Amino acid sequence: MSTDTMSLETIEIHPADIPRATLIVLHGLGADGTDFLPMCDAFNLSAVGPLRYVMPRAPVRPVTINGGQPMRAWYDILGTDLQRREDEAGLRDSVAQVHALIDREIARGVPAHRIVLAGFSQGCAITLMAGLRCPHRLAGLAGLSGYLPMAASTAAERSAAMQGAPIFLAHGRNDGVVTMARGRVGLEALTALGHTPEWHDYPMEHSVCMDEVTDLNRWLLKVLA
Repeated sequence: MSTDTMSLETIEIHPADIPRATLIVLHGLGADGTDFLPMCDAFNLSAVGPLRYVMPRAPVRPVTINGGQPMRAWYDILGTDLQRREDEAGLRDSVAQVHALIDREIARGVPAHRIVLAGFSQGCAITLMAGLRCPHRLAGLAGLSGYLPMAASTAAERSAAMQGAPIFLAHGRNDGVVTMARGRVGLEALTALGHTPEWHDYPMEHSVCMDEVTDLNRWLLKVLA
């Protein structure tokens, strides 16, 4: 585990050789990144070449919807309607931290077009918000069981470099935390912006399943080919 100048702790898995690509994975509310170690272990991405996994840990902050209980969160959740009342300051702070993390990977020798940004739930929201506003062309964005935050400002704030970038979206049909309908609203918004997201849904709740990991593995091989 390392701590960088942004104060974000990161869990990192380094290849034996110099990395040719990086997968950054953003965890969900209350998690700490370790929950995605099994998923990374399940991938078969040897065809990509040496790959570094970077799993940053969100800061600990009070979360309103959970009675103000402090936990790791990329932003505060103010109510059950995820987009009617949004923590814009928290969202933008996390976007800046993720952009700095991407810049660090570039400085460490991995070009932007060999970096994939992925996330689950809150991590998906930050993946989409930060990824679409990234000044560098990334290999792609993968959003699992999440939604598109700050949707109304996306068109005006999105980066020209990320226009048409590959996007993988996946959701559980029985998700009671972030409904699949909410996820599909994001799909429609991204399509309207000129993207052609690859959409998958599965008979699961707010979680990750092996079929999803298999589909994501296939997509990663494609965008990092």
